[in-house]
Amino acid sequence: MARGTRGLTTAAETPARCCAPLAAPTMTPDEAERIARVFRALADPHRVRIVNLLANAPGPACVCDLTPELGLSQPTVSFHLKKLVEAGLLRRERRGIWSYYWVDRGALARLATIFGEARDG
Repeated sequence: MARGTRGLTTAAETPARCCAPLAAPTMTPDEAERIARVFRALADPHRVRIVNLLANAPGPACVCDLTPELGLSQPTVSFHLKKLVEAGLLRRERRGIWSYYWVDRGALARLATIFGEARDG
């Protein structure tokens, strides 16, 4: 994943950046792999909770904000955050020695389109 200026992580090639609907007439193996990577990122209940917490947070949060709520150690929360950033579901910005995270609302909107209406056969 590319790093932008001032420590801002960009998500130009992350799995959540594209994603054809599952009911699309065709799907390439590459598209299927990208969608599967997003599903793998969300396959852990702690990661689902992290997305939920950040989606409802008033602003970006650091690991220290999430650790008490999740009841997990700082390294474990950092590991889960990294997986969610790699999947393109979260954004990250470094501020000094701390990293702050927030939900990529556009990625969530695109994720919602994955489950577009299935066509009746």
